[in-house]
Amino acid sequence: MIELLLIGIGTGNPDHLTLQAIKALNSADLVMIPRKGTSKADLAELRRAICADVLTNPETRIAEFDLPVRDAANRDYHAGVDAWHDAIAEVWKHTILAEIGRTGRVALLVWGDPSLYDSTLRIAGRVGSDLEISIRVIPGITSLQALTAAHAIPINEIGAPFLVTTGRRLREDGWPDGVDTLAVMLDGECSFRTVPPEGVTIWWGAYVGMEEAITLSGPLGETAAKIVTTRAEARARHGWIMDIYILRRG
Repeated sequence: MIELLLIGIGTGNPDHLTLQAIKALNSADLVMIPRKGTSKADLAELRRAICADVLTNPETRIAEFDLPVRDAANRDYHAGVDAWHDAIAEVWKHTILAEIGRTGRVALLVWGDPSLYDSTLRIAGRVGSDLEISIRVIPGITSLQALTAAHAIPINEIGAPFLVTTGRRLREDGWPDGVDTLAVMLDGECSFRTVPPEGVTIWWGAYVGMEEAITLSGPLGETAAKIVTTRAEARARHGWIMDIYILRRG
């Protein structure tokens, strides 16, 4: 049987690794590192640096693989993601079989935590349709935790709910009823610009937890344009960007 370790590594700061994560990493026979193209080469480099920093087991092997690219032109979003996950699962399966066969312990270093807007667990389930696997999750610090820590704010008002959503849902559906606080992820379109700004505060961050971290906050009407400009400049400089923000009414 293959034991698949999904290890949350936080948001880019090697200090985010827990002792549990370090122990799990050193228990693996194989660590798989995805390559996402030249524009995101530093994401693979970060994983390599983490391994170099904490991996002390000389028996642990490291294998890199090219991550398939999602067909962004597919008008059916869910069908496109579904096909993409199938392709990734195939690459995982072939890499595992080539490196260690059908028995052993395999570690994947997951950005943030596998529980929050991450598809690693879903992809792992697809691998399990061809290989006999068990899955163990080692939790990590999420970008949402890193964002609230960077701004030194709580995510919720006293006794009040909050909602975690995506930029696409915010654009298409507007502000959901029943909540005054939104945490918005996976937003490449700066969808906060679609929100009526009166009475809304935004706390935004990019590369939170990393040395390159950028944070901005303030009334949405006064801050939105600056975030759009700052985000574009940062993406041009690094070739990629990971950002997240919180909106609060009242």
